[in-house]
Amino acid sequence: MPDITINTTAVSDATPQIKVLFFAALREAIGQSELQLTLPAPLQISGVLALLSAQSPKVHQALAGREVLAALNQQLVGCDSWVQSGDEVALFPPVTGG
Repeated sequence: MPDITINTTAVSDATPQIKVLFFAALREAIGQSELQLTLPAPLQISGVLALLSAQSPKVHQALAGREVLAALNQQLVGCDSWVQSGDEVALFPPVTGG
């Protein structure tokens, strides 16, 4: 299965980019574990989710109607947390155990 390609234009060092990681069922549904995403402007986690969904039908389908937890630089955060260039955003479904 080919990787999802998002923002394939040449990227300079000044272009704000983040690394997005997908875990568990999201990784399986999307078919890859990570990608680089160019930020058009400062975004909150909710904006990153919207941007990913808008740029990839496969990501849109994987996120649609699904609760998603996010970690920003390895710290669990809410969807209102701001993302900066160089950050790492990890997305995963809620985990339960017993």
